[in-house]
Order: sequence, then structure tokens, then C-alpha cells
Amino acid sequence: MTGDQPTPSARRVELLELAYEYALKHGLADLSLRPLAAAVGSSPRVLLYLFGSKDGLVRALLARARKDELALLDQIGARGDGPREGLAAAGEYLWSWLSVTEHRALLALWAEGYTRSLVDPDGPWSGFARATVEDWLAVLAATQPATERDTRSGLAQRTLVLAVLRGALLDLLATGDLDRTTAAVHAQLGRVGVI
Repeated sequence: MTGDQPTPSARRVELLELAYEYALKHGLADLSLRPLAAAVGSSPRVLLYLFGSKDGLVRALLARARKDELALLDQIGARGDGPREGLAAAGEYLWSWLSVTEHRALLALWAEGYTRSLVDPDGPWSGFARATVEDWLAVLAATQPATERDTRSGLAQRTLVLAVLRGALLDLLATGDLDRTTAAVHAQLGRVGVI
């Protein structure tokens, strides 16, 4: 936290985590404060006090989801793959994480936030899609050799990897067909010379 932002209260942190678990199960599109408050052992009034508004709560929940996303992206760097292993290893690692059944709720929430930020750019979702694209492209860039990273071709390659992963993820979330989507990821990355 910066100096001008107060440290959140323990109760706010606790309720955010409980609300996040609720959002993972129920989504955010039709979020209603009464059922949420009942599920987390609070009241709508307390939630409004702690988060300022329903939009403030949605922003906090999206930030919490993004924290999980960034933790995954940090794992890419911590693995030590970097340019030595390259874009192929990063794409494979990302897909192996994205395709795990236990991550489906988080990824469905991510997809909801991503889509809503496109159709409601001024709402609490504002900037969510752009920020996630920038986060993922930065991680993928770090896996490319410097001589490739700063070229148009390097940007195109990591954009393609991101597009393949995102498209396959949406398909996997819609159908649950892991074998088909995994085969498609491998085939597409192989065709463009990334794998």
C-alpha cells in the first residue's frame, strides 16, 4: 500500500476473501448484496461501508482475482525458464496451469471480468481486460531472447501464443473438452514454429 491509502481493516480483508470464494462459485454478473452478505456472515450495510459501494466491492473482487492471476504469472519467472527455455516452454506451462480442473472457477470469473470490461468499459470492470492482456504479454516477453523480444515479430509471436491460450481456454470453459483443446494448443503452437 502507498502512504495515501489506509491499510484495510482485518474485517475488510476477511470479508473480501469470503466474498471472493462466493464470487468464484456464483460469478459477478448478477451479484446481489443481500445473498452475498448472508453467505459471508455480514450485512449489506457493512459491505457498503467497507467497500464504499457495490461497484467498489466488484472492483475489489476483480483485483483479488487479478492477484491470483499475477501469482501464476510470477511462477513463470520463478521457474527460471526465461529466454533459455523460451516462449514454447512458457506457453506449455501456462496451458498446463490453465487446463487444471481446480482452476476453472477462477478462470470463469476471469472470463466474466474480461468480457464485462469490454461491454461496460466505464463500470467497475473498467480496464480489466486491457490489464490482463498487458500482464500476460509482459510475462511472455520475458521468456523471449532480447534480440527477438523487442521486434515486431517477437510481439506478434507472443500475441499469437496469448491468443491461442485465451481461445482454447474459452473453449475449454464452454465444453470441458480437455483432450481436444490441449491438442489444438499443441498443434497451433507447433504450426507457427513456437514449439
